[in-house]
Amino acid sequence: MRRCVIIGGAGIERYDIVRARLRDDDYFVFCDSGLRHAEGLGASPDLIVGDFDSHENPHMDVETIVLPREKDDTDTFFAAKEMLSHGFEEFLLVGVIGARLDHTLANLSILLMLDTAGKSAKAVDDYSEMEIVSSGPAFIEDTYSFFSLLNITGEAEGVTIENAKYPLENAAIECDYQYAVSNEVTPGVTAKVSVAKGRLLLIKVI
Repeated sequence: MRRCVIIGGAGIERYDIVRARLRDDDYFVFCDSGLRHAEGLGASPDLIVGDFDSHENPHMDVETIVLPREKDDTDTFFAAKEMLSHGFEEFLLVGVIGARLDHTLANLSILLMLDTAGKSAKAVDDYSEMEIVSSGPAFIEDTYSFFSLLNITGEAEGVTIENAKYPLENAAIECDYQYAVSNEVTPGVTAKVSVAKGRLLLIKVI
């Protein structure tokens, strides 16, 4: 099945970084003001979702879901839930990390929601790639400058980091002590991170 790419309205300055991670057969969902990124990403919408409080409805010949402005879900969260119901197994979130910290944190929770559903999901911005580490290990190539593991769920035990400058074995990371920040992959190999209990946010700095 095609990967679902959901584009939000947060700022993107380095379009080349994002474009390099897109695929020709991706299914593109543009959320409200995410439409302003269409040209920079070189992508056309397969679906448009939004309440259009930050971007005019373009009335394109494309399926469009118009949402009420007063609702519980953000446009981006609604889009993720909608595409989850359509059976997509892999997701990429773009334009979801920006100046609005409240929206950024809400959008990161989409990664948690998709992980709970057993789906593969990543978010990418101008500087990094993000994903949830839970039931299976994650890998970091030495092409990344740094990587960090953050506890954003309140529980993370049995944390192991291999092939890195600062390894860990069966450790715990608490929300009030985020010490697994700015690690480096050992040159020439691939780092591996895993968690036995709980979930972690892995941020790989490009």
